[in-house]
Amino acid sequence: MNLRSWIKKTQAGRIVWRVIIGVIGGGITAAGSVALIGPGPGILILLAGLGILATEFAWAGRVMMKTKELAAKAAERTGMKPWVKYFLISGGAVVSIITIFIYYSR
Repeated sequence: MNLRSWIKKTQAGRIVWRVIIGVIGGGITAAGSVALIGPGPGILILLAGLGILATEFAWAGRVMMKTKELAAKAAERTGMKPWVKYFLISGGAVVSIITIFIYYSR
């Protein structure tokens, strides 16, 4: 038996599990929305948070799919080749990670 099914045996356990998932997913989603205007791969972090929320909340799954569609439309409008987009996204992620390491090493 895994942890999830053990916790969700009772009504109280189900509520506690949803609260835990809500706090973790909500925090990551909030960090992703901050990263949209700051340094970092904001849309990826935002989608990760929504993905976590979607494991327990149906509305989050719908929002995640709508966000993916909007991101795909915005990417199509840029007119860039796919490999350039992937390079820019991975470069942004690497720069973000290096910035975090430099920030915490001081």
